[in-house]
Amino acid sequence: MNNIQKGRIGEKIALRYLINNNANILETNYRIKSGEIDIIAKINEELVFIEVKSRSNVNFGYPSEAVDYMKIRKIVNTAKYYMLKNNINNAPIRFDVIEIYLKYKKINHIVNAF
Repeated sequence: MNNIQKGRIGEKIALRYLINNNANILETNYRIKSGEIDIIAKINEELVFIEVKSRSNVNFGYPSEAVDYMKIRKIVNTAKYYMLKNNINNAPIRFDVIEIYLKYKKINHIVNAF
C-alpha cells in the first residue's frame, strides 16, 4: 500500500470517527491553489479545520509530527480563504489533527493542535 492509499484510508476512518461523534461534515479535501484541508466540520458550534495523518507504524515518528510550520501555514491560509469565500465572520474556529495508526487500528484526536 502506498502513502496515497494510506492517506485515503486514514481520511475515511477519520470521517467515520467524526460522524460517530456528532460532527457535521462541511467539506472533505477542500483544495485551493496554495493548500488543502482534509476535513472541515462543525463540532459543537465551532468551525473545525482538520488535518488527518496516517501511519502504519511509528518508525519514522508520530503522525502529528509531520504537521510542521510550513504545513500549518498552508492550512491556516486555506482556512482563511474558506472563511472569506463562504462569508464566515466571527465564528469560533480551531485546528485539529487526527492521527490514524493503521496497524493498531487506533485514532488519536488532537483538539486545538495548533
